[in-house]
Amino acid sequence: MRMRSRRVGAASLAAVVLALTPAVAPAAVTPAAAAPAAVTSAGADLVSVALDGDAMSLRFRDAAQVAGGAAGRDPAEVVLGPEGGLAGRVPAGPAFAFLGKPGHAVWALSAGDTGFPSLDTTGVRSGVVVDDRVTLTLGSVEGPGTFTAYTLSGLGAATPLFGNGADLPRSTQLPAGRRTDGVVWAFDAAGEYRFTLTGAAALRSGETVRAEATYRVHVPAIEPAEPAVPAPMKQAAQPRAEAAEALAAPKPAAAPKPAAAPKAAAVPQAAKAAAGARQVIADGHVDMGPNLSGDSWTIRIKDDRSSPPVWRETADVVLHAKDKAKITVPAGADFLGRPGDTVWVLPQTQQAGLVWPGWNTQHASVVSGIKGNVTWTLKGVNGPGRFALFLTGSFGKAEVLFDSTKPFPQKLDIPLNTHTHGNWAFGKPGLYRLAVQMSGTTTAGKAVTDTKTLTIAVGDSTDPNAGFGPGSGSTGGGNGDDGADQGGGGPLPRTGAGWVLTAGALGVVLVAVGTLLLLLVRRRSATPAG
Repeated sequence: MRMRSRRVGAASLAAVVLALTPAVAPAAVTPAAAAPAAVTSAGADLVSVALDGDAMSLRFRDAAQVAGGAAGRDPAEVVLGPEGGLAGRVPAGPAFAFLGKPGHAVWALSAGDTGFPSLDTTGVRSGVVVDDRVTLTLGSVEGPGTFTAYTLSGLGAATPLFGNGADLPRSTQLPAGRRTDGVVWAFDAAGEYRFTLTGAAALRSGETVRAEATYRVHVPAIEPAEPAVPAPMKQAAQPRAEAAEALAAPKPAAAPKPAAAPKAAAVPQAAKAAAGARQVIADGHVDMGPNLSGDSWTIRIKDDRSSPPVWRETADVVLHAKDKAKITVPAGADFLGRPGDTVWVLPQTQQAGLVWPGWNTQHASVVSGIKGNVTWTLKGVNGPGRFALFLTGSFGKAEVLFDSTKPFPQKLDIPLNTHTHGNWAFGKPGLYRLAVQMSGTTTAGKAVTDTKTLTIAVGDSTDPNAGFGPGSGSTGGGNGDDGADQGGGGPLPRTGAGWVLTAGALGVVLVAVGTLLLLLVRRRSATPAG
């Protein structure tokens, strides 16, 4: 009874208060703040630093905003995760020891292999801040576990940037006017995390500018999958059954979903290629990708060393992998050679002094004019050594996309509006020519394909200018034509198992013919004259 009387009294008091409160017009009611939207980090700029005069900002840009050049939004407006992440275990060895003990379960914000997010300072022009450096500092961290940010710096190797672990740095320096790719944000316990990041730089005037942003990450239950036997790459049907064993085609993991094309893409139009200027590219960012104009489909090289970028004909470009790209094959990387061998690797993440080749399906004409995936086919490799293209996952595991010791052709499906970088590995110095084909289907249902030769000069001792001329450029093209060689140098020779098997089959035929001729000669010799 006493409890009931209290409730009645409270209700009466509330009624009196409401009655005495002035009426508030509906328009004056403040709506509840919208809950932060859950977004994926695939292809995103987790931190995009920009400088406008003496005002600095830190924004988050998703893959569509990156592709469209949008400014992005306040990180407090989004929640990263739980979709699109990857659970794994800390690998054995010293390379990932900063994540914890080997076998310890961790969760990465990105799914790995492709679509890695970035840290972006392209909004800070070179020469504006002292030493062309922006400092990014981790502030307070609220959450159930340890947060670590790192970059993949090679096969089975990583470099910690910052984190709240006992032995981790709290800040890192980023080069101005650059994008730091291959970034992983890892967490070792499930739950909600909230932390602050502060960007700072010293202006030439002596003033220091700063900006701070708050990030929220939702980490799901960390349940690493048991190691599985990786599926082999998929090989296209060979003309002869004995010429190949079937290989399964890997699809890039966690590729960004197709985003709306930039406004300029209302009318699909292929990029204009730079006319005639031969380019040896030994440093900076380039991509291989298709352009579409009507039914004309062409593979070109997007040269991002200038702004705006220039689309170049493949015949006018030789990529030069200098000796700075040399590494020693680590244990467990049999697809590169024997442990201790020297190979040249153009890495998945950008490194100063090395060309950084990737591939994309982001041209506006392709995004708006093609339906379904774009298929990239490696038809053959001509070079002095082994070639492999592979991806490095969040925890250092390699996924091999192409391998010249396997039968050709080899295929890879690429979703629309995808931009990816991998590790391009070459076993010996010299000139390599890759017969690359890209195919798709237009929104009108027409099949389009083009085949080109991508030329790479490997090693300081190799003259890259020798890569121009016969054998470079086009090996076919444009509207469903599988492509006889049109480059003036004859068909591109194949290397690897496909070529070996073909040569082996030819040898068997020659031996059989020789044996038959020998038997005929002996029969004639044994026949009595008469």
